[in-house]
Amino acid sequence: MAGESLPEFNYPKDVLQPLLSASNSSSLQQALEILIKNSRAAVGRAELASKNILPTVLKLVESLHHASSQEYLMQAMKLLRNLCAGEVANQNSFVEHNGIETVLTVLRSAALLSDPDFGIIHLSLQVLANVSLAGSELQEAIWHKLFPNEFFILASIHSLETSDPLCMILYTCCDGKPGLAIELCRDPGLPIVAGIIQTVASVGSRENWFKLLLSRLCLEDIHFPALFFKLCEGNASEDGGNTALGDKVFSSEQAFLLQIISEILNERLNEVRVPNETALCVLGIFKRSVSIVDFGARAKSGLPTGSTSVDVMGYSLIILRDICAQEGLRELKKDSVDVVDLLLSDDLTDVILSLLHDLEPPAIIRKTLKDSENQELNLGSTKLCPYKGFQRDLVAIIGNCAYRRKNVQDEIRQKSGILLLLQQCVTDDDNPYLREWGIWSLRNLLEGNAENQQIVADLQLQGSVDMPELARLGLKVEVDQNTHCAKLVNIPGSYTKPVERVGPLKFMGKMSIREPQLYIQAHHTATFTKSKC
Repeated sequence: MAGESLPEFNYPKDVLQPLLSASNSSSLQQALEILIKNSRAAVGRAELASKNILPTVLKLVESLHHASSQEYLMQAMKLLRNLCAGEVANQNSFVEHNGIETVLTVLRSAALLSDPDFGIIHLSLQVLANVSLAGSELQEAIWHKLFPNEFFILASIHSLETSDPLCMILYTCCDGKPGLAIELCRDPGLPIVAGIIQTVASVGSRENWFKLLLSRLCLEDIHFPALFFKLCEGNASEDGGNTALGDKVFSSEQAFLLQIISEILNERLNEVRVPNETALCVLGIFKRSVSIVDFGARAKSGLPTGSTSVDVMGYSLIILRDICAQEGLRELKKDSVDVVDLLLSDDLTDVILSLLHDLEPPAIIRKTLKDSENQELNLGSTKLCPYKGFQRDLVAIIGNCAYRRKNVQDEIRQKSGILLLLQQCVTDDDNPYLREWGIWSLRNLLEGNAENQQIVADLQLQGSVDMPELARLGLKVEVDQNTHCAKLVNIPGSYTKPVERVGPLKFMGKMSIREPQLYIQAHHTATFTKSKC
């Protein structure tokens, strides 16, 4: 209400006088404006803490709430939020003077309105979020007051202003008290997280707290399977009228969860180790999605595609790709289980090779085949990429799994996969970076494996087509005149052992999870990069 005067009310002197004195002002409106401005800085909060101003602000909040003075209440809540931002004395005073119950009373009243007051809800949650950073004792106090009923009500409010601070509270509580994470991922806690995911999928998120919460629950802990399947209970969506079978099996929220997890994992590849239970669950999801996706239509876009089943398949494939890269980047501890070995034991290689074999060849190879025959080729029953980049992601998993794993190198050779991988070393408009992934995947297959190197060296010429992109690699396209199959073979005398890679690759390009900040009132013209008021 900039530029407008707020109506004055009569308050007890023990409430009004300390505020006027601390701000050196003559009216409540002026006092609140000055104190809010001063409390933006740590030195200002410390000075107000020395004057023991927070108990007075709590009394003011109680009075304003009973008087239904929303304008003043908003200002008082902003001041309370700022005072609790990182100032230990104020945080302790907040708890000592029953601040949690005071704010909860305001919060409940605002949330239960037929038309919820999102401004008051937002500020109330920000106050509690700042207090939650004060330590495990305060986190537990907040948790026992809000879990599960209040958390569930708040999670059901589809508002950006609500979801961000709510995620901050849940994350700080679960991170400080691991037992609370277990409570949150069991009934009656799971509906809370499911509600938050549904809200963020609908309205988005401005801050990092949502991703930090999911990282804590799904990547640093073992709760991904329970959360994923909770999102499907009676909630499978049809993507705006798409009635394909696959879009009835999975929900759009499940696809969204996989998308967010894939982004977090790609960024935190060196920081978190995906639990074995999560990795096997993702592989199971991928297998299920493959069985229901329609491979008969050529992709028009990359992920997300708008098809729930395709998005579930694509994001689960990307997660598997980065899990396999992750294991190659670390030294296994003694007696620890290699998650890639677990995935391989659950037929990961068979599934990937089978899909790669059934896909139509890259466009440049199809064109070469057509030109060489001067007629349309009958390529038989082939599958089409359901999203742009699908073939690339399949190749990437092979490359990640093959890195310094002779058992995988041998398995690929025994299943006639080397020639299949040779065909992927070309550019393809529908699969960005296919050539780069194909080349280094082939290197990982050949590195230190004499049998695999001999397979490439012994390829027989059966008619070829020169391609400048491959000549630099010592390769060219071969066309079998009897089967019309295309291969990439070495140019005689040009084969050399591939150079050693430093490790598996992840996708090129990152999202960034920055350290979040406290909620503090900022100037309206400020450009926010973190938590916003």
